[in-house]
Amino acid sequence: MDVISVPSPSSLWTTVRSVSALNVTCSFVALWAFVKVLRTIRWRLRTTQLRGPPRTSFIYGVSHDLASSQDSAGMYEHWATEYGVAYMIPGVFGRTRIVLCDPRAIAHFYARETWTYVQTPFSLVILEQIIGRGLLWSHGEDHQRQRKALTPAFSNAAIRKLTSVFYDSAYKAKGAWDTAIESSKDGDAIIEVQNWMNHISLDTIGIAGFSHDFGSLDGKRASVTEVFDTFGNNQQASAVNQVLFLLASAFPILLKIPTKRRILIKKLRMSMEQISNDLLIRSRREKGVNMSGREEEKSIIGLLIKSEGQDAKLHMSEEEVVAQMKVLLLAGYETTSISLTWALIELSQHPDVQTRLREELLAFGADPTYDQLKTSLPYLDAVVHETLRLHPPLAEFTRLAAADDVIPLSEPVRTKSGEMTDSISIGKGTLITISGAAINRSSAIWGPDAKEFKPDRWLSEDGISGKAKEVQGHRHLLTFVDGPRTCLGKDFAIAEFKTVLSVLVKNFVFEMQDGPDTLVETARGIFPRPRVVGEDGIGVPLRVRRYE
Repeated sequence: MDVISVPSPSSLWTTVRSVSALNVTCSFVALWAFVKVLRTIRWRLRTTQLRGPPRTSFIYGVSHDLASSQDSAGMYEHWATEYGVAYMIPGVFGRTRIVLCDPRAIAHFYARETWTYVQTPFSLVILEQIIGRGLLWSHGEDHQRQRKALTPAFSNAAIRKLTSVFYDSAYKAKGAWDTAIESSKDGDAIIEVQNWMNHISLDTIGIAGFSHDFGSLDGKRASVTEVFDTFGNNQQASAVNQVLFLLASAFPILLKIPTKRRILIKKLRMSMEQISNDLLIRSRREKGVNMSGREEEKSIIGLLIKSEGQDAKLHMSEEEVVAQMKVLLLAGYETTSISLTWALIELSQHPDVQTRLREELLAFGADPTYDQLKTSLPYLDAVVHETLRLHPPLAEFTRLAAADDVIPLSEPVRTKSGEMTDSISIGKGTLITISGAAINRSSAIWGPDAKEFKPDRWLSEDGISGKAKEVQGHRHLLTFVDGPRTCLGKDFAIAEFKTVLSVLVKNFVFEMQDGPDTLVETARGIFPRPRVVGEDGIGVPLRVRRYE
C-alpha cells in the first residue's frame, strides 16, 4: 500500500517564497526590458537617424577599433569625409553615438554644455574615482558656483605674479642639464626629456598652486609622482582590462571591479588626497600667521581656503576643495608636461623651426615678462599654438543629452532615409562625441597642410583658413574646449609653456637621438603621451647640447 507523504508547512512556505522571489525577479526584469524598449522607441522617434560606418564587432561596434588605433582622429575625419559633418557610429552593445565635426554644431553644443549636455555615467564614475566631485565632475549650478569661486586665481594679474615661479623651475632644469653635458666627453647628453617636463610641471603647480615645493627637480620622490610614473610604465594593459573598460561605457558598475588599473587609480586618488589634505591643513594653520599676503595671493590654495567661509553663492565644501586640489595636481602634472614634450619632439624633427625660434629669443635678449610673452614673441606664440593644435592632451570626449535639442549645421548632411537636412534632432539620452584632435587637424577645416607642423600659419591673416575661423575655441582650437567648460587654467598653462620653452630653446639644441626621422607613437597613461618607438614606458630620449 502506497504512503502519500504530506509536505510540512515550513517546506510549503519555503517553496512559496522561492516561487514568489522568482516571480518578483522576473517581473523586475520584464519591467526593465519594457522601459528600455519604450526609451529606445522614443529615442528613435525624437533623434535624426544619420548614416555612419558599419559595426566591425557585434559587441563593441567600432569602439575597439577607435580605442586601439594610433590615429583615432584620422578615423573620425575619414568618416566625416564619407558620411558628412554629423554621423552616427555604433558603440558597445548596440549603443549609438552621434559625432559632430561641424564648427556651427560644435558651437551650439558648447553653449549648452553642463546644462543640456552633461557628463556620461561612465565619465562620472571615472572622475569620481580619480579626483572626486570637483569642477570636472559637477554640472549646472554646482559647476557654475565652483568655477566662479576659482576664476580669480587664473586672472592675468594672478598669473603675472607667478611668472617667476615658471622661470625658477625652467632654470633648475637648465642647471641639471648643464651639469650632465659638462660631464659628457662628447659635448652632448642623451636626456629623457619627458621625465624632466614632468618634474618641471609638478614643482611649478606645487609652488604656484599650493605654496609647496615637491622638490622633484632636486631629485626628491613624491608619492604622487611614483603613481603617475606607474601609469606611464604600465603599457601592456591586459586583454581583460581593455575589455572591461570598453564594456564599462555601457555598464559603468564594471569600473568597480578590482583590476590592476582600478587598483592603480585608487592608489593615485589616495596619494593625491593625502597630499591635498596635508597641504590644506598646513595652509589653514599658516593663514594669517606665517604666510604673508603676497604669498597667499600667489597661491591658489589661499582662494580655496577662502571659499570654505564664503556665502552660498561661492561656498565650497571641504570635499569640493580637496577635489579642486586633485584636479590642479592632475592637470598641472599631466597636460603641461605632455605639451612641452611634444614641442621638443617637433623642434627636434624640424631643426629649421628650432633655429628660427632660437634666433627670435636671442634677438629679444633678456627673459621676457608675462606681458612680453603674450605679445612680443610672435614665433614663440606660433610654435606653442601649432603644438597645441596638433597634439591636444585630451583628444576627444563624449557627453549625454539631458534634454531634447535641435543642433544646427553649417552644411546639410544626408540622413539614413536619404533626405538632406541642415539640422539634427537630438533625443534625451543621446550620446554626443566631439574629437578635438580631429577638428584641430581636419583638412576640410585647416586646409591641405593640416597634418603638417607649420608655425607660419599663425603669423599671417590668410594662414588660417576661413573654415578654421568658424571654430569658436581659443585661437580657433578645441584644445581647451569651449563654453562653460573652457579650461580654467588655459592662460596659466600657456604662460608656463612659453616660459619653459623659451629658456630651454635659448640655451640648448635638441635632436632626435636617431635622427629627425625617428618614429614617435602614442603611449597609454592617464592621458595619451608621446613615446619614441622602441622605448620602454613613456621614453622620449633626445640628444641635447648647449647652444654656443
